[in-house]
Amino acid sequence: MIRWSVAAIGFCIAATSVLAADATEIGIGYLARAGIKPKLSLVELPAENDGMAGARLAVEDNNTTGKFLNQRFTLEEVRLKDNDDVAKAATALAARNGFIIADLAADDLLKASDALRDRGTLLLNAGAIDDRLREQDCRANIIHVAPTRSMLADALAQYLVWKQWKRWLFVLGSHAQDRLYADALRRAATRFGAKIVQERVLEDTGGARRTDSGVTLIQRQIPVFTQQAPAYDVLVAADESEVFASYLPYRTWDPRPVAGSAGLVPTSWHAAQDQWGAIQIQNRFAKLNLRPMTALDMQAWTAARMIGEAASRTRSGDTKAVSTFVKGPDFSIAAFKGRRLTLRDWNLQLRQPILLVDGRMVVSVSPQEGFLHQASELDTLGVDRPETKCRLQ
Repeated sequence: MIRWSVAAIGFCIAATSVLAADATEIGIGYLARAGIKPKLSLVELPAENDGMAGARLAVEDNNTTGKFLNQRFTLEEVRLKDNDDVAKAATALAARNGFIIADLAADDLLKASDALRDRGTLLLNAGAIDDRLREQDCRANIIHVAPTRSMLADALAQYLVWKQWKRWLFVLGSHAQDRLYADALRRAATRFGAKIVQERVLEDTGGARRTDSGVTLIQRQIPVFTQQAPAYDVLVAADESEVFASYLPYRTWDPRPVAGSAGLVPTSWHAAQDQWGAIQIQNRFAKLNLRPMTALDMQAWTAARMIGEAASRTRSGDTKAVSTFVKGPDFSIAAFKGRRLTLRDWNLQLRQPILLVDGRMVVSVSPQEGFLHQASELDTLGVDRPETKCRLQ
């Protein structure tokens, strides 16, 4: 029988209290605009905690490891209203946290970055896919976890070319973000040997997206819009503004597959992903949130885990030490994608495979077999080192 004295018990309690008090606290902020982005499909409407839920799960994972290293991770969320000053909010959040995961539009992200330039705060971009943020507008204090439009477009183009679906009927929307995605898809077609046989623009004339007669009208309009096209293998749509692409599958004049913004869609993550241990994180996420894990959730999870991994490897909570390690050659992160992800040192973009999904299943994963690269096959997706316009500052 083991006998404990009152003094020994008191000593243990005191020692535990000291250890808890001495834990290194590592603060992570989450900065995003309030509101839900519209979707054509009711079943695809994002949850209010889209993104944040992934960050919360990652912080739990960080703390599981952190308790052995006497590190404690915290997460603070700030949601901006339409008229809120993003630079002011970022500065206030940075006063309490050394790292900020951002789900912001490109211009907002640059304002936050410039406001924090001299503070040493590291921003992790989990939402914006604009290539310019990694190229002419790149910043040394932003790491990009979200893939770029060019990465998504290249991933799709590789698969379509691998399938020998090289003739594209190209349909694009009339909004600015549609044109940006269209530019990325045109670049991908040229890069991998596809041919755009014709381009058609579907103008957004406004009006209600859902009406009682909507299905009947769409069934009449889409075939007319897509008829009399030159011979093509696949219809590729660029419709980030969510105006028309979801209406294209099964309604085109010719019986052809649809890809891009509908049909076969490139994405960083999907609820159907079940390879490389992904079921484990999918189940944990669903249990906590009672919904599937989205691409934004996974991007935020990866961002928070990058901080946790670097803090664990450096055994430090110092923002500069962690940031330096993340940007260094020894950093990598596992993210249930079949390979460890690393950072492109020329523009701070996270290399990653891209899933190609049809809404129910993962059809394929790019980079595709046969698309080779002298350094990493992942660098066949997006802007490569010789092409970059980035000068980190």
